[in-house]
Amino acid sequence: MKDSNSLPGQPKKANLSLRKVAKQKSYRWLWVVTGLGGVALLSATAGAILAMTMASAPLLQRKLSPQDAAVFSKGDLSSISNLQLPELTRPVNVLVLGAKVLTSDVSDEPPPGQKNLGYQSLVNSFEGLTDTMMLVRFNPEAQKVSLLSIPRDTRIEIPGHSVGKINEANSVGGPALAARTVSQLLGGVGVDRYITINVQGVQALVEALGGVTVYVPKDMKYSDDSQHLYVNLKAGKQHLNGEQALQLLRFRHDEAGDIGRVQRQQMVIRALSEQALNPMTLARLPQIISVIRAYIDTNLSVEEIFALVAYASRVDRSKMEMLITPGEYGDIETYGTSYWLPDLAKIQGMMAQHFNQGLNPTATSMPPSKVRVAIQDTTHQAAPNSWINPLSKAGYSDVAIAEPYGEPLDTTRILAQQGDVASAENIRRLLGFGEVRVDGNGDLNSDVTIQLGRDAMKR
Repeated sequence: MKDSNSLPGQPKKANLSLRKVAKQKSYRWLWVVTGLGGVALLSATAGAILAMTMASAPLLQRKLSPQDAAVFSKGDLSSISNLQLPELTRPVNVLVLGAKVLTSDVSDEPPPGQKNLGYQSLVNSFEGLTDTMMLVRFNPEAQKVSLLSIPRDTRIEIPGHSVGKINEANSVGGPALAARTVSQLLGGVGVDRYITINVQGVQALVEALGGVTVYVPKDMKYSDDSQHLYVNLKAGKQHLNGEQALQLLRFRHDEAGDIGRVQRQQMVIRALSEQALNPMTLARLPQIISVIRAYIDTNLSVEEIFALVAYASRVDRSKMEMLITPGEYGDIETYGTSYWLPDLAKIQGMMAQHFNQGLNPTATSMPPSKVRVAIQDTTHQAAPNSWINPLSKAGYSDVAIAEPYGEPLDTTRILAQQGDVASAENIRRLLGFGEVRVDGNGDLNSDVTIQLGRDAMKR
């Protein structure tokens, strides 16, 4: 259900008055946000002004029909009391969609002035395939944030359409159909709000944040003349600008394919979330706001965005969980294309434990003999083979040495790769060192991945 009238840069006369009002609101918003640099000095009077000027309308760039709008929860997410900043009042599930829209996705004819490009250029739109799909749960009751990445090649029947890849839902039915499809995959979980950001927006947002410091796991080199995509990154810890970060996020030409890209997306999100708490970020708020208004489509209001960001900024980094929808690659000869086949039984358990969906959440661990353990060395000196014997004596019979992890770690990470925190905690207690994380950046064929750090060399 495309609405070409809502594409950025194509306003209709009938929308001029609405856009004028929205522009006026954005100036009030800009005034409010830039004033947050002195948030510690806000008086009751300043708090009252904030409450009066806080925009409550959703920041939509696409039109939602009444039926589409009804897909998302209409309940309040936040409140302003005692003249304070907005507070999150309940658990909230937000669907994040990352769209890559080419000229051919929105028009059969090249745009004016680009008739002889010879390649498909990117368009500042939100209506194409979603190469990134994540459900993020902000849970003030448990004091944690859970992020579940859904591989774009996930095989599913899109409601009202045929069986296909889940990333097609947005292109044929917008954010509402994408939300319905995700809900169907994840056992009927509710979706409260959505955020769609396109490729240009990701690059602009990273630039607005001043770049991002990450560890590039390997040398990456790839060229695609049809999209003018050129990836050329060296392995190692480095500070990436917007264009370089986009290269890291879009690269998927290695043995892990699209799942490897999902892991790198989570790595960058974790780095950005930690960086965003830096006080220097406040000085960049005007640029960040400009990016939001130009490159993000969402049915969140400004007040709700403030509430989510304020809550996330207070959550302990160890309580930021990152998961990947369990499954495996299907046989291309059988299905005719590359599919990620979701494991519905494991999804059910993951949703219960981390999204409070379906069955009562449980922290019961699997028997050691059923736990698949992978060991990754990060130091080139930690002797991963030496840890197989103690694990075997404790009943862990499925232990494998995986490819080394690129980033050298000081502290060993014990990753609940499939969300099984209890099993990861049992292994940590057995080893007597390390920290447990709910994180999908371990070995894909494991339930628990042990990434040995320098602390393992002292044992």
